[in-house]
Amino acid sequence: MISPMTFTQIVKQFKLSISGVLVFVLIENVAWIIEPTFFGSLLDALIDHFYNKEAVNYYTPLFIWIFIYMVNVLGGTMSRLFSGRVYSKMYADIATRVIINSKKQGYAASKILARAELAREYIVFFKERLPEVSWQIFATGGGVIALFFYDWRIAAVAFFVIFPVILINNIYRRNVVTLQKNIHDTREDLYRLVDEKDTAKIHQYYHDMVPPQHKIAKWNSIDYAVIKVLLMIIFIVVLFICVDVDNFSTGKIYAVVAYIWTFIASTEYLPGLMESLTSVKDLSTRLKEVDV
Repeated sequence: MISPMTFTQIVKQFKLSISGVLVFVLIENVAWIIEPTFFGSLLDALIDHFYNKEAVNYYTPLFIWIFIYMVNVLGGTMSRLFSGRVYSKMYADIATRVIINSKKQGYAASKILARAELAREYIVFFKERLPEVSWQIFATGGGVIALFFYDWRIAAVAFFVIFPVILINNIYRRNVVTLQKNIHDTREDLYRLVDEKDTAKIHQYYHDMVPPQHKIAKWNSIDYAVIKVLLMIIFIVVLFICVDVDNFSTGKIYAVVAYIWTFIASTEYLPGLMESLTSVKDLSTRLKEVDV
């Protein structure tokens, strides 16, 4: 008996494979989030040795930084290696299950093929979006924790800015839900139109895809602009605290700026993540079949 095609069911069936890939993703992320601290220490040691003419041992911080950097490279390399094999096999299994369930429901061949193609969005989520979710967590949570060890005020600024960012992206998600459903509705008609060989309808099909995609892009751009302006203000405040208030060394300023910049850059993933989540949610509802 074929089980329902839901997101939860997929996670349960492929949990070991997905976890195996995520282990290396986490190794990559952990190494990357702590790397600025050790590179900042290396930078201070080099400055003291070469410019201040102090007898400073810079070999130890150099070797530590190289080690952390190579751990990051190892995690990234292995996660990309295994994801190609794991997710290609996953799509083959999911597409097969979608076709079997759709045939049991008596759908036309055109709709069955369209749904099998739509199921590829599950793979996009697991292969691309899931590592981004992991990185988002490390870039925000890990960044705030790291900043706390430099100055609690900087950490507090970064922490409180998370809430308006979440609010803005939640507004974006709510507006994209219906638009994503419209795109899926339209895509399911493609194979039927090809079978009918009506070029006028095929032409209309592709033009029907434009309005919802354009509206999604509009909300994406608004979300991007508002968040970037907000974070620019935060970035300026943090730099003032670093330079004027705390009088940090060059290495510490580098580390703080790197963490803040990582925090800012990570927000670029949020609109895509929200769009992908709404797409997968609609897809799970659409492909959830009753076993017969």
